[in-house]
Amino acid sequence: MAALARGEALPVPGADPVRGRGAFVSLHRHGELRGCIGHLVSDRPLAEVVRDMAVAAARDDPRFPPLRADELEGLNVEVSVLTPPVSARAEDVEPGRHGLIVRRGASQGVLLPQVAVEQGWDRETFLAMTCRKAGLPPEAWRDARTDLRVFEAQVIRDDPA
Repeated sequence: MAALARGEALPVPGADPVRGRGAFVSLHRHGELRGCIGHLVSDRPLAEVVRDMAVAAARDDPRFPPLRADELEGLNVEVSVLTPPVSARAEDVEPGRHGLIVRRGASQGVLLPQVAVEQGWDRETFLAMTCRKAGLPPEAWRDARTDLRVFEAQVIRDDPA
């Protein structure tokens, strides 16, 4: 935890050489989201991406203050390893299977596949909520200027504390 507080990069023993896979790390405390940061693609080993995203989720998610040592009890970690994003049409999006990236100009929003399931969203709601996350109007996914991409995720969770 001290290295985290100082912002030091921790070593990754036996780092996995897998490259080109993005990852998100989500932190939950007593079942509530406490931080989530990700990287969509990488030219670094996956283990380094996961390490860096874990530190960022604990310290840099703008929705939350940095994680404190006294919050470690009850903290659970979820790692989502992503497939490369591919272009998609709205009718191709499958909530629960696909994560979604919505882009228009400099605006971008990303939601992981498990978010739609956790929230009970259908396709149109998932599309609308990803647009909102991008700072776009909820119907922006219907506009031809909006780029839609999907990805899948292998989700690894630790046991609830």
